[in-house]
Amino acid sequence: MTVPRVVLFDLDDTLFSHRDAVAAGILLHLDRVGGAFASGDRTAATVLWNALEEEHYHSYLAGDLDFAGQRRARAQDFAASFRIALTDAEADLWFDEYFESYRSSWRLHDDALPCIDELAEMIPGVRFGLITNGDPVFQGEKIRRVGLADRFEHVVTSGALGFAKPDARIFEHACALFDVPVESAVYVGDRLRTDALGAAAAGLTGVWLDRAGASAVGPADTDDAARLGVLRIDTLTRLPGLFAALPKA
Repeated sequence: MTVPRVVLFDLDDTLFSHRDAVAAGILLHLDRVGGAFASGDRTAATVLWNALEEEHYHSYLAGDLDFAGQRRARAQDFAASFRIALTDAEADLWFDEYFESYRSSWRLHDDALPCIDELAEMIPGVRFGLITNGDPVFQGEKIRRVGLADRFEHVVTSGALGFAKPDARIFEHACALFDVPVESAVYVGDRLRTDALGAAAAGLTGVWLDRAGASAVGPADTDDAARLGVLRIDTLTRLPGLFAALPKA
């Protein structure tokens, strides 16, 4: 491994504090809606909302639901747990109102910008990019709102390409935009299989950001990580240290 020419990041829960915004947003929304939604177990509601996001967002990434459809399904399934049936129109409105609460909670992780700044100082000429699974308009709004728009030379979204991480093509496409070989690029993300293993299998250096041991992984994943040389960090402040003593390409 040599000093990278390009450092690519995942967005949600790597730079952008998505899970915290989701948790704060759903509780704020339930308080605003009131009634049965505000009187239930708040911890259970947060856990359920997170689980439904995982389920339906992956249905969107797989092409089984469109972007609006996965939002509608999340709202309907969540309301059903309170024995409330929402029509499609009601579910769309319910989710739109939740989204305002979620958006009001958007922020970066505290270590995001310091990490990028330190890398830029430590590696002269290093270039930065993003690869994110999601809708380009939605992800673009996040990037602008949290002040990342001027930080990245290229932003690659699965919604624009038609294939998603961990598909090797999305990593290869990003490296082609920078006109660098895959071995000259590093990819940093919070999901071991989707991010770090996907990148490493495509030939990049995969870095797994395992914040506070939050990611649940199985033995097969950890075996694959060892085989592919995936690096693990628990905070972005540790990322520059991975490259400090490396030779230049």
